[in-house]
Amino acid sequence: MTDTSGLPSLAIEGRVATITFQRPDVANRLGPDDLDEIHRHIETVNASEALVLRIRGTGKYFCSGFDIGKLAAGQRGSGFEELVNAVEDCRPVTIAALNGGVYGGGTDLALACDFRVGVPTTDMFMPAARLGLHFYKRGMERYVTRLGLDTAKRLFLTAARLESDELLRCGFLTSLVDAADLDVNVDALSETVASMAPLAVLGMKKHLNRIARGVLDVEELAVDVARAAQSADIKEGALAWREKRKPRFQGN
Repeated sequence: MTDTSGLPSLAIEGRVATITFQRPDVANRLGPDDLDEIHRHIETVNASEALVLRIRGTGKYFCSGFDIGKLAAGQRGSGFEELVNAVEDCRPVTIAALNGGVYGGGTDLALACDFRVGVPTTDMFMPAARLGLHFYKRGMERYVTRLGLDTAKRLFLTAARLESDELLRCGFLTSLVDAADLDVNVDALSETVASMAPLAVLGMKKHLNRIARGVLDVEELAVDVARAAQSADIKEGALAWREKRKPRFQGN
């Protein structure tokens, strides 16, 4: 566990890692120091045996993106795009536990995750146009590929605020649960993903995201498919299916 005076913390337990934003008094907005810390956490998680990375907030909000005060002072949020891309590209399967409001760049951070579990108080808006900010390439790609072009235009061009029920309908939320059940549902999803065959689940996560962006490496996909087909895990999976028991995957 790492925890340094309001900076995002990291905990790793077995195959599940959790990054927690710890600035609830400012809606978990992220400054340069926070971005650097999250980058370090992602590097640590990528080098670990974790199959799942959860990202969560404290207090009433999940994240309100990069500190607008820094933007007003002329700082362009250097490193924010790279950070969100690192979240999308990180090795484990990612889950955003949306305990409340998601604003600004925090919306893209959530979209970069593979799953987004929200509660009734979860709402979101993207005020880029209201701030005079032109959003970056991969962020717009995530909006379009996850939510569709019409919804992306509505959110970017009008700064519309969406409530939890509409977030579920448009696909921003993977699931919507009662606030009291958020941790239980995120834990259950984490356990489900962590129980899968590592070579298969991590490979498919990587290639599905690349397919969505139109940058699939066909040769690398073929290598990963062949590696899984020749693995001990595929034999264990077939044996466990036949014996009607849970498989014991080793990741090889």
